Amino acid sequence: MFGGKLGLPELLVIVAIALLIFGPKKLGELGKGLGEGIRNFKSSMSEHNSTTTTPPPPPTEDKKS
Repeated sequence: MFGGKLGLPELLVIVAIALLIFGPKKLGELGKGLGEGIRNFKSSMSEHNSTTTTPPPPPTEDKKS
C-alpha cells in the first residue's frame, strides 16, 4: 500500500506526532516499557528454545535374563 518501507522522514513524522500526543516524559516511559517487554520476550523465547531443542536422553532399557 505504501511501498512497504518507512524512511527517515516518515519515522520523524511518527515520532513528532507521538511526542505531541504523549509528551516527552510519558513517551520516555512508554519506550522504557516497550524495551523491557521486548527484552523479556526475547529471554523467554531463548529459554524456551534451549529447553525444547535439546533432545531428551535415550530411554534406559533394563533387560533381565
